[in-house]
Amino acid sequence: MALGDLMASRLIHSSSSPSPSAAPAPPPLPNHHSHVADGLPVANGIPEPRNGLEPADAERPAPVAYLPHLVVLCDQRHEGLDEAAAAAGPSTSGLVSKWRPKDRMKTGCVALVLCLNISVDPPDVIKISPCARMECWIDPFSMAPPKALESIGKTLHSQYERWQPKARYKLQLDPTVEEVKKLCSACRKYARSERVLFHYNGHGVPKPTSNGEIWVFNKSYTQYIPLPITDLDSWLKTPSIYVFDCSAAGIIVKAFLERLDWSSSSSASSQKDCILLAACEAHQTLPQSAEFPADVFTACLTTPIKMALHWFCKRSLLCGSLDNSLIDQIPGRQNDRKTLLGELNWIFTAITDTIAWNVLPHDLFQRLFRQDLLVASLFRNFLLAERIMRSANCSPISYPLLPPTHQHHMWDAWDMAAEICLSKLPQLIADPTAEFQPSPFFTEQLTAFEVWLDHGSEDKKPPEQLPIVLQVLLSQSHRFRALVLLGRFLDMGPWAVDLALSVGIFPYVLKLLQTSATELRQILVFIWTKILSLDKSCQVDLIKDGGHAYFIRFLGSLDAYPEQRAMAAFVLAVIMDKNRTGQEACINAGLIDVCLRQLQPENPPDAQTEPLLLQWLCLCLGKLWEDFPEAQLLGLQSAPEIVTCLLSGPQPEVRAAAVFALGNLLDIGSTSSNGADDDSDDDERVRAEINVVRSLLQVSSDGSPLVRSEVAIALTRFALGHNKHLKSVAAEYWKPQTNSLLRSLPSLANISNPSNVYSPNSILQGSSGLASHIGPVLRVGSDNSAAGRDGRFSTSSPIATSSILHGSPQSDDSSQHSDSGILLRENASNGGLSYTRSRPADNAIYSQFISTMCSVAKDPYPRIATIGRRALFLIGVEQVVMKNTRFNSGGAHQGEASTSNFGMARSSSWFDMNSGSISMAFRTPPVSPPQHDYLPGLRRVCSMEFRPHPMNSPEGLANPLLSSAAAPSNAELSILPQSTIFNWSCGHFSRPLLTGSDDTEEANARREERERVALDCVAKCQRSSCKMTSQIASWDTRFESGTKAALLLPFSPIVIAADENEHIRVWNYDDALPVNSFENHKLSDRGLSKLLLLNELDESLLLAASNDGNVRIWKNFTQKGGQKLVTAFSSVQGHRTAGRSIVIDWQQQSGCLYASGDMSSIFVWDLDKEQLRSTIQSSADSAISALSASQVCSGHFTAGFSDGSVRIFDVRTPDRLVYMARLHAPRTEKVVGLGFQPGFDPYKIVSASQAGDIQFLDVRGAAEPYLTIEAHRGSLTALAVHRHAPVVASGSAKQMIKVFSLKGDLLTIIRYQPSFMGQRIGSVNCLSFHPYKSLLAAGAGDNALVSIYAEENYK
Repeated sequence: MALGDLMASRLIHSSSSPSPSAAPAPPPLPNHHSHVADGLPVANGIPEPRNGLEPADAERPAPVAYLPHLVVLCDQRHEGLDEAAAAAGPSTSGLVSKWRPKDRMKTGCVALVLCLNISVDPPDVIKISPCARMECWIDPFSMAPPKALESIGKTLHSQYERWQPKARYKLQLDPTVEEVKKLCSACRKYARSERVLFHYNGHGVPKPTSNGEIWVFNKSYTQYIPLPITDLDSWLKTPSIYVFDCSAAGIIVKAFLERLDWSSSSSASSQKDCILLAACEAHQTLPQSAEFPADVFTACLTTPIKMALHWFCKRSLLCGSLDNSLIDQIPGRQNDRKTLLGELNWIFTAITDTIAWNVLPHDLFQRLFRQDLLVASLFRNFLLAERIMRSANCSPISYPLLPPTHQHHMWDAWDMAAEICLSKLPQLIADPTAEFQPSPFFTEQLTAFEVWLDHGSEDKKPPEQLPIVLQVLLSQSHRFRALVLLGRFLDMGPWAVDLALSVGIFPYVLKLLQTSATELRQILVFIWTKILSLDKSCQVDLIKDGGHAYFIRFLGSLDAYPEQRAMAAFVLAVIMDKNRTGQEACINAGLIDVCLRQLQPENPPDAQTEPLLLQWLCLCLGKLWEDFPEAQLLGLQSAPEIVTCLLSGPQPEVRAAAVFALGNLLDIGSTSSNGADDDSDDDERVRAEINVVRSLLQVSSDGSPLVRSEVAIALTRFALGHNKHLKSVAAEYWKPQTNSLLRSLPSLANISNPSNVYSPNSILQGSSGLASHIGPVLRVGSDNSAAGRDGRFSTSSPIATSSILHGSPQSDDSSQHSDSGILLRENASNGGLSYTRSRPADNAIYSQFISTMCSVAKDPYPRIATIGRRALFLIGVEQVVMKNTRFNSGGAHQGEASTSNFGMARSSSWFDMNSGSISMAFRTPPVSPPQHDYLPGLRRVCSMEFRPHPMNSPEGLANPLLSSAAAPSNAELSILPQSTIFNWSCGHFSRPLLTGSDDTEEANARREERERVALDCVAKCQRSSCKMTSQIASWDTRFESGTKAALLLPFSPIVIAADENEHIRVWNYDDALPVNSFENHKLSDRGLSKLLLLNELDESLLLAASNDGNVRIWKNFTQKGGQKLVTAFSSVQGHRTAGRSIVIDWQQQSGCLYASGDMSSIFVWDLDKEQLRSTIQSSADSAISALSASQVCSGHFTAGFSDGSVRIFDVRTPDRLVYMARLHAPRTEKVVGLGFQPGFDPYKIVSASQAGDIQFLDVRGAAEPYLTIEAHRGSLTALAVHRHAPVVASGSAKQMIKVFSLKGDLLTIIRYQPSFMGQRIGSVNCLSFHPYKSLLAAGAGDNALVSIYAEENYK
């Protein structure tokens, strides 16, 4: 099963679906439907045909309200970058690794002490007749006592040896105190730090004394000699395990516990590792019934199957028909599961393990059942002893104390298995060649586990069959089914993985990686994915056992599903995460080639369509190269060309992972930064790194913060690795200039650089932010080629670069551009830094880098801006927040500095550079004269004091800690920001992959309900009079600068308003109560352009567009204090709009955001892919002043210009421009408002100009408007067009709102009325209709009121 097949197909809907929510496909031909908006009657839902409409078309049903199904920005990555930064990824410690035994132990030595004194009964024992006599299944009276004693000793030795064959065994039969002491000392000496087992059989001596002394003999066997338990403990020391098989054994346990309490209280050392197993409690004697052996406790502990079957046989229906002696003849070996004896032993192990795991606390289960093989066997068998001996009124006890298990229902399963076995026994003994039929036990238990999987959850009791699943993995016949069920269980969440690991699954699945069975590959990869998504510490075990090779082979096998190969890549990435041994093992196994082969566009095709695989191939490569110079050198040879292709891919996660991979090719300790070696390999490396950085600069203004964050981190690595060059370029760039030089405008050189393959417009998008703040600084030399030829280090201007690339007013269109920027040369009088190495191309990139990082430092996403400031700080450039206050004589005049420009300042380390033969004294540089014409935001740090500003301080000031040493210092490394994409991506695999989430069902139900409400509201508002005569609410927003934008939510009585300072307030107009209030951002550069609602039928998002082109999108904005930034980006790609507001609109069904402003370009963003889809040149001489996207026809939008013209564009057509008209001629006032007319006609638009006229146009008709309304005289400020109702509204600066029908009838005038009860409105700043109801919100510019108007009968 392909794991990806189960993803919800939420976004795919057939346009032919009869359901009301299905969207009608936009007609390719002009649509002449008459609709309700025209005010014509519609009979039976079929509009009257007109204009010669053909009958086939006329029979179409009237279109319903368009309800788009596309939902954007609701993926996992939109939970927030800050959460991604906090994502821990797979854990290496804490709760998770508790499953791993802290210290594996081994029992190295076993001391067997038998005090039987055969034929002499102790004085305190009165035996019944017949009495239990068997010791180790031998009747001691069947032979001479000395021989019997020796025989019993040897048999006990062999019984223990089956459980721990590698231990050393020492036997003492009827010993003295001295012999016991010698035995204990020898055992401890041999075992060293390993565990020693001391087994004591006291059937031939009195019960232990009340002081906890056991009895041994004197040399002549005439006396019983007491042996204090304290002496025994002091000889054996710790770790140890004691087995006491004697009556009243509980006394010994009690004495031991008192000693442990005393020793733990008297010494600070931790409690001893001491385990005790005793045959009965202090007041009990051992069973004497002849149905039991005399050493029934020892028999249970060392021969459990034989003991269990003997005991069961006497109690079952078989007791009359089965000869007991057959039990000793069960065919097979205990370690061969394909024989009867082996299978019984296997079932017994599974059942006792299961009982222990379900009853014991997990840490105790780990200690007793998983730490030491012999201890685990003894405790499994101890559970049997408890069951059998309690039937004889004798209760075995242990330390640590176990809860009672003798009545656990799993014993019923054992009885059933025993009965099946015993019923087959006579036949198997009679015919040794008979075929062995396996027991149905494991099949039934797997079925029970499967039933639990169908109905269980984290909140319910864990599946008790989990230890049995573990045992089933040992069987080839059940293994595949068990692995599949185990995979389903692990998929339920981290809690399930933790349970499975705590039960001991790990060594089993590790061993299975050595199998070559192809049918197990996919499920094993899935299981390891689940384990490693929870606990990264397993990486060491995988490398040690060569497990990485298994996953590399699987990753290279193209017959596996792409999703499963992505899991293999994930496993390999975790193996290499911060693990040099793992990186070396994987590089030696050829992982780079395996990954690159699948990343190449032509091979294989499925990799290109499976983003998860692409993402993890990149992350895998990134982890392979991370901080591993040798691997980076290998990677730089062929990888960048292949990985760079993914930077333009449609999935943000893939782009971010590709950036992560490329960023890890950059060596932060690069020797190139010392500028002292001319090694050709090093030169090649620097060239390769610079090509990588050139690729990264292209995506520095990607629409996804996830991608931009990774770019910023990668570029910060570059800043560390190439620190000295960058500091030099920064210092050269911002060094003192003469007034005449500064006041002269730059003349642009003609540059041609055929060696570069990148196109100019693809480089450095979004880097011209610096240009608008600093302006031209350096004169451009006229002969740049000479600079390259004569080897001098020429500086390139980031400002000139970015200006040219964006065609801003500073650029000269006739010049030829190169992507590497403009090579600048300065007059010799300005001085210059001379270098031992000439690298002009590098310098151009270094300048582009600085310019790009200036833009990154102003990123609308706060975390990315912080990373940008860190990178600038690393190269000695400080971010300065300029306040609009009067400076002293050395600064700019008041008002000439922008209130919030992020300017550039040289840090105090700017002169700490190698300046050739000139030695610079450590002095404060002189203050240059004020240059406020060109340098409003630039200042030099004059003081040499290091100010203690933390990196994340709100001012954004950075403390320059940098020296000019080549290698990065610890201080620099400590501020290197950590990538988030890897840990964030790991989270995907810790979530359920096999089942759909329940959330989608809830979302679908909510959406269907909203669609129903929307359709009802649309039907009502289309029939309504639309006379907005009733003011139903008036809200004083208390904005200081008036209301700039207002928005009515579709399904709740909430209005959102914002002011020029980007304060956003949310208000409930039914209850007249504030709901929430927050700032769009905390920067000082403010100005709001528009508010828009995304995904209005689902989880709605609020888009707030700022004047500078930055777009921020919020969720949970109606929860008090709960608003959360989903994404933020610059919608105009770094173009500044010269103080004017940008214009922006949203089209839900295409997922496109259209943005423009005081520029010739219109940017079309695909918010689903978070990517710039296209840039459309408007080919107009004037700026765009209004934008409106069609809500009917995907890809259609119209733009209004400041010269009064209107153009319609279709992004799907090659030439884009569909229509152009000068609607407002002869007037040339700018278009203030624009919109497609209500209903489903994509060819009718409404346009309003500042002059006050509203024009109605049908694109299919003549170029002239078919209706003109002179709404206001020269003061029209706002236009709103209802999406469904046949109504438009306009507002003016003269405190008036007019509402018109589509035929031009004036329906309502709302004026300023000075009376006490009258409607107060100010100069109208914004108008907004409710999407589905006849409601109008109006925001005033001078008194900060937001008023909401409805019809008279509004409820």
